[in-house]
Amino acid sequence: MERYPFAEIEPKWQTRWDDDGLFRCATDASEKYYCLVMYPYPSGDLHVGHGRNYIIGDAVARYEMMRGRSVLTPMGWDAFGLPAENAAIERGIHPPVWTDQNIVKMKEQFRAWGIGYDWDREFASHEPSFYRWTQWIFVKLFEHGLAYRKGASVNWCPSCATVLANEQVVDGKCERCDSVVGTRDLEQWFFKITDYADRLLEGLDRLEGWPERVRIMQRNWIGRSEGVEIDFTVAETGDPLPCFTTRVDTTFGVTYMVMAAEHPMLREVVAGTERETEVLAFADKVKAQAAIERGAADVEKVGVWTGRHVLNPVNGERVQLWVANYVLMEYGTGAVMAVPAHDQRDFEFAREYGLPIRVVIDRPGDPLSVDAMGEAYVEDGVQVNSGEFDGIPNRDGLEKIADWMETKGIGRRTVSYRLRDWLVSRQRYWGTPIPVIYCDACGPVAVPEEDLPVLLPTDVTFSGKGESPLTTSESFLDALCPKCGGKGRRETDTLDTFVDSSWYLFRYVSPDEERAPFVTADVNHWFPVDQYIGGIEHATGHLIFVRFMTKVLHDLGLTGFDEPIERLFSQGMINKDGTKMSKSKGNVVPPDELIARYGADTERLYTLFIGPPDRDAEWSDTAVEGAYRFLNRVWNLVGEWPFDASNGSADAKLLAAPELPDNVDKLHRKTHQTIRKVTRDMDDFHFNTAVAAVMELSNGTRALVDGLSGAKPSGLEKAAVREAVRNIVLLLAPMVPHFAEEIWERAGSTRSIFAEPWPAFDEEAAREDVVTIAIQINGKLRGTVEVPRGSEEAAVVALAQSNERVAKHLEGRELKRVIFVPDRLVNLVVK
Repeated sequence: MERYPFAEIEPKWQTRWDDDGLFRCATDASEKYYCLVMYPYPSGDLHVGHGRNYIIGDAVARYEMMRGRSVLTPMGWDAFGLPAENAAIERGIHPPVWTDQNIVKMKEQFRAWGIGYDWDREFASHEPSFYRWTQWIFVKLFEHGLAYRKGASVNWCPSCATVLANEQVVDGKCERCDSVVGTRDLEQWFFKITDYADRLLEGLDRLEGWPERVRIMQRNWIGRSEGVEIDFTVAETGDPLPCFTTRVDTTFGVTYMVMAAEHPMLREVVAGTERETEVLAFADKVKAQAAIERGAADVEKVGVWTGRHVLNPVNGERVQLWVANYVLMEYGTGAVMAVPAHDQRDFEFAREYGLPIRVVIDRPGDPLSVDAMGEAYVEDGVQVNSGEFDGIPNRDGLEKIADWMETKGIGRRTVSYRLRDWLVSRQRYWGTPIPVIYCDACGPVAVPEEDLPVLLPTDVTFSGKGESPLTTSESFLDALCPKCGGKGRRETDTLDTFVDSSWYLFRYVSPDEERAPFVTADVNHWFPVDQYIGGIEHATGHLIFVRFMTKVLHDLGLTGFDEPIERLFSQGMINKDGTKMSKSKGNVVPPDELIARYGADTERLYTLFIGPPDRDAEWSDTAVEGAYRFLNRVWNLVGEWPFDASNGSADAKLLAAPELPDNVDKLHRKTHQTIRKVTRDMDDFHFNTAVAAVMELSNGTRALVDGLSGAKPSGLEKAAVREAVRNIVLLLAPMVPHFAEEIWERAGSTRSIFAEPWPAFDEEAAREDVVTIAIQINGKLRGTVEVPRGSEEAAVVALAQSNERVAKHLEGRELKRVIFVPDRLVNLVVK
């Protein structure tokens, strides 16, 4: 068997696509299709797991080309961020040097995979021509009150004497030096995403092309809750300590109160008490834990008493005020009223620390006993120990107690969100400089648009210790106040990289525009993005931020839409040896070796075939070889049965005859059924079953050929094989583009296969030759039977009556009438 020469044909077609501008897209193109894969961080090392979303994106783009769309498929680089700073420290080079080297390498890897992009639209977020507009957007938010500054906690490594990102804190320790990480309160910049909470929720209902699990994750992250904010008071100081609750019916059952470790009042509450040192040390330890771990239902609940008490406004009771790990600032006010009888977390904490438990919602007909309770009672019931509200259903208590609180002035109905304003400042060098100048007379002043971009200085060094290098660059720090002209100093924080990625997809439409971040008319033409592809891990980060920023840009009059993405696909992970690929585990599969051995198209085909693309999959080296063997079988089949790329209509006319020989009819039907299935599978991102369908067609074609047993094929048999082979190549084109292009050229075509129309199926020819009929007796399903499509009623009834299971239900009963739905069901009505 001849092996297809991938080492020759793949570089050939990669060069041809570049020279012909196959992926170059005019901004004013009609029949638009914007296909976008999330831009990557330029790490420089891609393995086959990374390739999955890029290969999927390329297959989608090529498929849409063949459907007559003008496809915009750009690529850029999420270039700022922590890894480049770490590389600068480890290698003694400047971050942009390392970043630019990696970009070159990754572009080579994309090319080797045969992945095409409109490189004329390429940019990287560390380029001044891009981050100038990131800064411009920041200034607009600042001018409209959506960017502001306030104190917030950051991770602090005392050994390195530097701020750490959350990703650098591992098990409460610094990933660089293994020292225990503490916290510091610093002035930080925030975006007011909470102003858009309701609109972000409302917009989710319109995102019908998004995975439901992503929409659920965003709803939960935003976390809208209707409830009551209650005015508790610190007994010893008289300071108010407001608390939000959705369970106002349990307020009479409060037996202690808990503050989050991050609560801004905590230091003030314990100041000067004998417990101050212990409480603050505990809080620092808790703050080093990840919020997701602290919020888990099964986390060990630990806390310390502050030495202070709180007065419950509904009954005047004085209860202890604690700090505990299971309460987070992300919800409500960061202070939680603890009702251990009716909240499982509070129950476990109260049992652990010997705190009181009081039932205020009793079980109807079976009163609760605190001593006998093994868990919190969380069902509905009747109010008890609740003053004037005793005896009423707790659902009524929710409204009546809330009304009473508002009348008494001790609480008020409100809406709370889990969503918090977006902290966008980072105490790092390698990021977009925040365009603000501090003036003693004027305060923080935004840098004027004409002075943007504020450039990152290059006269800095990296040691990994101490503050950001920006704080030591005099050339960067010194600036004049834009308002009064007096002496000022620049902000030394940089922007979170998620700010760059919150708007980068707009810049692709106008990458060279120098007067604005993008041209509004062009963006309105191309948006929303028709298909966005990226990991599920971005559900509550990037994918919320990009929706928020789109709404802001809409409100600023810069776009005519407020949702940026029509369809979203989140690919699963490819694992090796049962776990995620990583260098430290030694299970990385580099693409270079595979491409050298089997060719890029083999890797592409296997990646698409490995399993449902939205689920995790296990990489198998032996299965890769199977994909390679399949391509060689198709290559040889085409060699044995060459076709004319421009003459498919002639075969179609022959095969349109009213009667075809059985072997011809079978293959002709299989060809059109395969076109139908692959088309639907490509639309639905079922690439694995699309590949399987083409493999079945290939096998069916080989079966007809082998069935000839050396006999001279008839004209109809030749036409059926040519039709099948031709369509196998067309259907495979988006998946194995080099392979398909080479065959298409050898079949006489002078243009790219991606200029060809996607195959169309004949509905009549694609009809199944057999159908499954449901057999009902008096409307109840009793069996099924397979019959030729179009079978008449009498034949179907006869088969139904001979069915063994059905026959048992017919014994001794009279058939009164038959309800027959052709090709679907037969209902035997009996007495």
